Amino acid sequence: MPELEGTWNVRRTGGLLPPLVGIRKEIHGTSGKTMLPRGIAGVSFDVVGLELRYRPPFDDFVDVVAPHGDTFAGRATFRGREYGRFELTPISVGGGAVTTITEQLIKHLDEAQAMEQNVLRMLDGMISTTDDPEILQELEHHKIETEGHAQRMRERLQAHGAAPSTVKQAAGILGALAKLPLDMVRGEKAGRNARDGYATEHMEIASYELLRRIAQRAGDEETVSDCDLIIEQERAMAETIAANWEKFAELSLRESGVVLP
Repeated sequence: MPELEGTWNVRRTGGLLPPLVGIRKEIHGTSGKTMLPRGIAGVSFDVVGLELRYRPPFDDFVDVVAPHGDTFAGRATFRGREYGRFELTPISVGGGAVTTITEQLIKHLDEAQAMEQNVLRMLDGMISTTDDPEILQELEHHKIETEGHAQRMRERLQAHGAAPSTVKQAAGILGALAKLPLDMVRGEKAGRNARDGYATEHMEIASYELLRRIAQRAGDEETVSDCDLIIEQERAMAETIAANWEKFAELSLRESGVVLP
């Protein structure tokens, strides 16, 4: 569901409302104002759920809105009786391009899918430099999970009519992550593998926590469900790493030639 927060153009769609040319609504948190042409402030209102409740002396008027894609369909009511209909369309105060919540959702899905591709490269590097059979088994299991995560994100992108972007695989949050596999295949093992893997799991958890909330606001319950599953699996892998710090420390020291008692 789109957020009400922001600046909206108001367009009459029916009933006894006037044409509403140049009328805007500015909403911030739990309050807002109806703005007249030339930026003149009009009537103030409180936002209660999906209702815009006007303040005295106009408190008999309530606008009831419902999400409709990236816009809101509205019903203007007086003492509970509808007298007109309107539409709220997001606008940019500075005249620039409007970014909708669906566009933001697609961007975060794209970044998540690209992130998983980088994690797969990282896991390949860790698997190729890991000798401990128990740790190797955990890494190979998590690689299968990660392949599933990437597939889920591809499917969610497709559901929104989008395709994975190769550009984002080296951009933004992915920049530091993309470098990890290059360091590992040059010989980094045990302790550094664990350190970087542990950090990566928490980066993934944070990314999916954010994606989950954006998906909730966009009304994409399937993405929310996917995020819940992926977060659970990422946390389990982080806990597996954390449970083996003693082993990682010992392996790291032995690899460095330290003779342990």
